[in-house]
Amino acid sequence: MPSYDDDLRLALELADAADAVTMQRFRALDLQVETKPDMTPVTEADRAAEEAVRAGIEAARPEDAILGEEYGLKGSGPRRWVVDPIDGTKNYVRGVPVWATLVSLMEEGADGGFRPVVGVVSAPALGRRWWAAEGSGAYAGGALGGEPQRIGVSRVGSLRDASFAYSSLGGWEEQGRLEGFLELSRQCWRTRGYGDFWPYMMVAEGSLDLCAEPELSLWDMAAIAAVVQEAGGRFTSLDGVDGVHGGNAAASNGLLHEEMLGYLRPRA
Repeated sequence: MPSYDDDLRLALELADAADAVTMQRFRALDLQVETKPDMTPVTEADRAAEEAVRAGIEAARPEDAILGEEYGLKGSGPRRWVVDPIDGTKNYVRGVPVWATLVSLMEEGADGGFRPVVGVVSAPALGRRWWAAEGSGAYAGGALGGEPQRIGVSRVGSLRDASFAYSSLGGWEEQGRLEGFLELSRQCWRTRGYGDFWPYMMVAEGSLDLCAEPELSLWDMAAIAAVVQEAGGRFTSLDGVDGVHGGNAAASNGLLHEEMLGYLRPRA
């Protein structure tokens, strides 16, 4: 199995560069905010953070392609860096500290599909960071000090004991999944709407057992999928296809995954 240690080191350095940009402008009274065509907000910090990450990749890995939320795809080839400069921009704009920079390296496989092999999720306003590389496990560290800790998913094997997280209620009804979503929520011990990257990292740490969202982009999923999978969890689309190309996501400790998907499949 190839080693991705050097790529992981680079991804962590890229996250450092993004953190420096985003924290400087977080809660700034003169923060510039615009509305994109899809009606989602974008700030000057989103753009500056992605520019910083792109500059670092272009300097260190000039042959690799880069896909970012704000500036699209540049380059081609079997290696592609995927960047979400601020996952949780609405939180960022309102001063809520739950947002993160997501950096992932995806590599083309023999089947022609791309899979995430490195992922870094950096949430500087929370003082937390999570990272993983294929075959090397998943880790977390942060403001509490001490050595980074290897993380792993829970061993909860029953929905009645499971904690289930979601981003919001929007989107479930449009896809014909709302009835199943509500029933799943009723079957679980606890439900919470944490949103964005955070619940996936709590699945990876074993604090939560299940997480799902009906609408996501590749840059929302690549880094978090790498961490969840290396922590021993499972990451699929809502239709059960492994990977990050389904436009939505379901993550779990693996033990409850098929049961969760059974509730979330569209209802006639």
